[in-house]
Amino acid sequence: MTEDALGASSAAADVFENSRGRLEAIAYRLLGSAADAEDAVQDTYLRWHAADRGRVEVPEAWLTKVLTNVCLNQLDSARVRRESYVGQWLPEPVLTGDRMLGPADTVERRESVSLALLTLLERLSPHERAVYVLREAFQYSHREIAGILELSEANCQQIYRRAKEHVTVGHTRAAVDAAAARRIAAEFLAAVLSGDTGALVRLLTGDVVSVADGGGHVPVRTRVEGALAIARYLCGLARPTAVKTAIIGGRPLFHIAEVNDAPAVLLEVGGRIVGAYCLDITAAGIAELRIQANPGKLERLSRRWAATGPHRPAAQW
Repeated sequence: MTEDALGASSAAADVFENSRGRLEAIAYRLLGSAADAEDAVQDTYLRWHAADRGRVEVPEAWLTKVLTNVCLNQLDSARVRRESYVGQWLPEPVLTGDRMLGPADTVERRESVSLALLTLLERLSPHERAVYVLREAFQYSHREIAGILELSEANCQQIYRRAKEHVTVGHTRAAVDAAAARRIAAEFLAAVLSGDTGALVRLLTGDVVSVADGGGHVPVRTRVEGALAIARYLCGLARPTAVKTAIIGGRPLFHIAEVNDAPAVLLEVGGRIVGAYCLDITAAGIAELRIQANPGKLERLSRRWAATGPHRPAAQW
């Protein structure tokens, strides 16, 4: 390879790397999976490397269009895969501060990576999801989105209104400030580990729901409803037994952390995260609990957790 070609290749790589964080953030919101988002970004890089870049007028727009269409193809195939998914499918949790979550400088951007919203986005068609994410989280204009998706601007506006209506209907809650939410998370952990079901019930809303994703790898109760039923379930789950330690690989350390810009309780065994209890905290209490126990959906979180350590546990078995 000539020196000029090497320089051009290096410059192209720099352009892509400057866009990687934004591309990862878009892909994660579109797919609800950090692992799939990484694959989509890598696929986009390969296409960028093979492209006639001399004909690309605006690299950022080109990369966004290619990535979005890669994600749309993945969403189509993901729907087929999830029909045979074992148990309840939940989005992959990502540790707050991970660049895959993207900028958190507005309420809309923080909300766009909440596990509650990512779960709701599963209701949308691939095009509805793409239009909603690009418009709501990244402030692309309808004209820009129309160019990315090769639709008319009027069609994009219609799709956005429909998508926002679906999401808004299922996602209305009173906000809780970060300090209060973290305090509630600590009280939640203390109540669970002490076996105090009464204290736990007082932290939960009456219509609270617990949803768990073991992916067929870890035995979990996929859905439990009601404050008392969930309190009894969680307190029983927290009692140490030989069977439980065998399943998770040892006696866990419990940490209060922040995942997808919301409080969570993480279970750490041997330096890796084996469970994430993600709390949807409202002014009325904990309204939903999303338990991620599928090892494949905890890999990136575990890597990030190890890289930002050491961490002092809040409790241990």
